[in-house]
Amino acid sequence: MINFLKGLTLTLTTSLRKPVTAQYPAKDKRLQIEERYMGFPALTWDFQVGEPYCTGCMVCVRNCPTLCMTAEMKDNDFYESGRSNRRKIIDTFEINLGRCILCGICVDVCNFDAIEMSREHELSKYERNANRVNLPTLLEMGKFYQEESNWVPKQPEKNNGTPQSSKKPPEVINRVRRVPIDFIPKKGP
Repeated sequence: MINFLKGLTLTLTTSLRKPVTAQYPAKDKRLQIEERYMGFPALTWDFQVGEPYCTGCMVCVRNCPTLCMTAEMKDNDFYESGRSNRRKIIDTFEINLGRCILCGICVDVCNFDAIEMSREHELSKYERNANRVNLPTLLEMGKFYQEESNWVPKQPEKNNGTPQSSKKPPEVINRVRRVPIDFIPKKGP
């Protein structure tokens, strides 16, 4: 009987305290997402030039362990007109988010800071193949992430798409080939 009363008091005390669960669908009752949270991958946008950072080099596609990405590149029209330093640019890019394991390898291997792990996580669909995200959607996710997190490139000097107006011609270095004394043929006997 004593154990019954102990259990009953425990039940009554827990029923009177504030709930610890979040009511997920209600937007005002959701839990806040941490800064370090890694959601789905997104492509970043170069606002200075008006084009994506991605050049379509496909390093991320080759290093993806689940092979959930596909990409194609094209010649950059801005480069031909002198508005950008990027000769090639991404033409099509697709990620199958149903296969993506959110590992972040694509972000680590990207040389151009073109792909980042956004904080987006609510992209569920009813069809299996509906989780494919194309280039415009990835760029919109990236723009939203850049604004939300005040994102700046990790390598701005490398990724700068704006052409430099005063480029110096490369210096010509005269190099003299030095030969060890042992290999110089001796003249005479």
